[in-house]
Amino acid sequence: MAEITSYKYRIEPQDVDFTLRASASSIINYMLNVAGTDADNKGFGVASLQDNKYTWVLSRLGVEIYRQAEQYSNIVIDTWVNEFNRLSSTRNFRMRQDDEVLAAGVSQWCVLDMESRQVVDLSIMKERHDEVMVDAPSPISAPARLRPAEHTASSEYTVAYSDIDFNRHMNTLRYVDMIFDAISLDVIENNCGMRIDFNFIAEARYGERLTIAHSHEGNTWLFEISSSEKTLCRAKVEFK
Repeated sequence: MAEITSYKYRIEPQDVDFTLRASASSIINYMLNVAGTDADNKGFGVASLQDNKYTWVLSRLGVEIYRQAEQYSNIVIDTWVNEFNRLSSTRNFRMRQDDEVLAAGVSQWCVLDMESRQVVDLSIMKERHDEVMVDAPSPISAPARLRPAEHTASSEYTVAYSDIDFNRHMNTLRYVDMIFDAISLDVIENNCGMRIDFNFIAEARYGERLTIAHSHEGNTWLFEISSSEKTLCRAKVEFK
């Protein structure tokens, strides 16, 4: 069995919001950067898949944020893979400052054929995954399965050049920004922690016109992002 791997970061000015604390988008960005770096270092990252015209895509994500680190704070992110099957690989995250855990996450990933845009059977990577599996539980519960919901408000957005990543679809962080743009500033400023769940269902491509529908009751906010043809993403944010 492999060991948990750790990576050091510093909270830079571009990563904080108006509260001078790391934004939810930045915290998730750190985690996703670590996922890519660690997979590359262990021989099963995007670079190793591209020869077969495959790529990793995020299917579900759950993140709990207990405290948003202040600007210029030094942090460490631990990461490990502990589950694997034909459909997905589970990667975990723990963000800490010294001995304090600031945030934790569980992500589920699929491999996509970049030509057919279909999910690939992960059995092709079983031997490599067996070498990197860590015998440690996930730090939080798995990402929730989010059901369709009735929404009371919506806005529209057209996918632009700055939204597109190397997979030629909208970057995960743009979804995070979209949902937090719909939440009032006083809720964000005064939160004492949060749980965020994402279900990524289909790709948002360049030029598509999206509808960001949302509703909230108490401290729980629900979102559905869709195009004219399909639901792309559902999300849920629960503030403490």
